[in-house]
Amino acid sequence: MQVKFSALVWPLVVVALGASCVQNALAQPDAAAAYPSRTVKIIVSAPPGGGLDIAARVIADRLAKMWGQPFVVENRPGAGGNLGTEAVAQAEPDGYTLLAAQPAPLTTNVVLYKKLNFDPAALEPLAIMTSIPNTLVVRTDFPANSLAELIAYAKANPGKVNFGSQGVGTTPHLTGELFARVTGTKLTHVPYRGTAQAVNDLIAGHLDLLFFQLDSVREQVQAKRAKMLAVTTPQRVPAVPDVPTMDEAGVKGFRSDTWNALAAPPKTPAAIVAKLNAGINEVLKQPETAEHLRGMNMTPIGGAPDGIKAFIKNETERWGDVIRAAKITAD
Repeated sequence: MQVKFSALVWPLVVVALGASCVQNALAQPDAAAAYPSRTVKIIVSAPPGGGLDIAARVIADRLAKMWGQPFVVENRPGAGGNLGTEAVAQAEPDGYTLLAAQPAPLTTNVVLYKKLNFDPAALEPLAIMTSIPNTLVVRTDFPANSLAELIAYAKANPGKVNFGSQGVGTTPHLTGELFARVTGTKLTHVPYRGTAQAVNDLIAGHLDLLFFQLDSVREQVQAKRAKMLAVTTPQRVPAVPDVPTMDEAGVKGFRSDTWNALAAPPKTPAAIVAKLNAGINEVLKQPETAEHLRGMNMTPIGGAPDGIKAFIKNETERWGDVIRAAKITAD
């Protein structure tokens, strides 16, 4: 399977604003000149403490310092990110209510759910804040110590190898389905309500595999309570330099990462979108911000609205193919 938009081509996201966007921004100079003049709320469509929440709070703090106005974070999780996203989609398009979201409500949920109360494509993307590598880990006594051995074992035992996720349609679930599809194996999905229970069940030997974010499993791997067979990024991850990529281990072109984005309500003035985009990119380039995020295994990304729209469209199509092939629904 040909996989597009790897970390090697993230620069495609960081393209210049299109001519039409620039023209619209120039036509609305007053809107941007006074912005922000009061508190800006960032609604995080996930619970506190995770990578999305952390990234949003880091960016909010830096923007507040840069522009001299409060940027407050409000967590509004639920329905795979749909609740928080719907709230922003229906908010006044004035730049004072923003969304922080992971891929699902911006890409896959439109395929997973029969009906959404918002149009993900109508939201105005501001920036990809960060990208977080996913990994493939197995229980310590799993009878495979390499990706090749895992694939061979799974083919010899169709349906008997299971993998966990934080729920139907989440990135780890879709990553497992993609892995089974491209390797010609049959895996059994076990959905959980969160990360901790799935990790605990892997350690206890009740689960075989996880396709989880690095920060969720790194401690367990270091303590030798789990084995990491591969990272699902095109390049090796500095935090675990000895762990091969999927590509190096034989599954060519495989990519799965968790990215965290900021967006504004539909019809937000182009001038405000442009100002927010420039401000977010500026703080992501600050050495202290980048160092802070990288210390938590997040790669600062940034990007311009036109490029991000193209990237999100590509991701929707890519994961939509996986969802339809596996006949996954969230309703």
